[in-house]
Amino acid sequence: MTEDNYSLTTEFILIGFTDHPKMKTVLFVVFLTIYLITMVGNLGLVPLILMERRLHTPMYIFLGNLALMDSCCACAITPKMLENFFSKDRMISLYECMAQFYFFCLAETADCFLLAAMAYDRYVAICSPLQYHTLMSKKLCLQMTAGAYIAGNLHSIIHIVFLFRLTFCRSHQINHFFCEFLPLFKLSCVDPYINELLMFIFPGSVLVFSIIIVIISYLCILFMIFKMKSKEGRGRATSTCASHFLSVSMFYGSLLFVYIRPNSVKEEDKDISVAIFYTLVIPLLNPFIYSLRNKEVINAMKKNIKKNF
Repeated sequence: MTEDNYSLTTEFILIGFTDHPKMKTVLFVVFLTIYLITMVGNLGLVPLILMERRLHTPMYIFLGNLALMDSCCACAITPKMLENFFSKDRMISLYECMAQFYFFCLAETADCFLLAAMAYDRYVAICSPLQYHTLMSKKLCLQMTAGAYIAGNLHSIIHIVFLFRLTFCRSHQINHFFCEFLPLFKLSCVDPYINELLMFIFPGSVLVFSIIIVIISYLCILFMIFKMKSKEGRGRATSTCASHFLSVSMFYGSLLFVYIRPNSVKEEDKDISVAIFYTLVIPLLNPFIYSLRNKEVINAMKKNIKKNF
């Protein structure tokens, strides 16, 4: 490349979903609705758990932090995506791109560890109820929560630091609806091999570790459920675990598909529909799956509504 043609790219275009005017309007309304429900559902849980003393237990502490991270993920991605539906340039600077990825990576990594912690908490509650307060103390709960946030921050910072070794001098179009690093690597005029390796090793380690904990915990729970004599208790526990495991499977499955499969960098065009699941759909569903079907949460909501209105 000659010097005249060589220019470093510091701004990118997020191509998004479609340029068709009618589809843009429909998608805008759909994703705006998802965003508003996600924010109301998740951010509504956080103060509820803080205000209601009966919800100051490990399970609800994990749920509150999961809701907070889901809100963080939605805030990092959705507003810019909604703006780009009707923006003429759809531009995002490199630093905005890094900030978007930082909060996205923080939220997704913390979610992985929080879901693993929630699975372990349910395992202790169902399989060792008499030792629950000993095995799952508030101190351990806070340590696990802090560990999820620390891991999320470190994971994000590592990728951001190594991004600075890249320079971008090719096309400035990112074929995605948010600043995902995998399609960004294709635009680098420096070999992104190290960055691609890190994107495989670190997400892979986080996913494998947390998935092992979730699978072992739920297998032990299922084994305990089958030993229950009460059909009513068995049905209630199975229903709860099945809905939780479905949400966890969709979340981990979509992340595994994007980051761990071979040639993930070369086939990022196929990842947009999958990315919708772990960035938009899962944060929308989590409040309903984990909290709003819970009698204690519903009773706490009714109590606070009566108190304030």
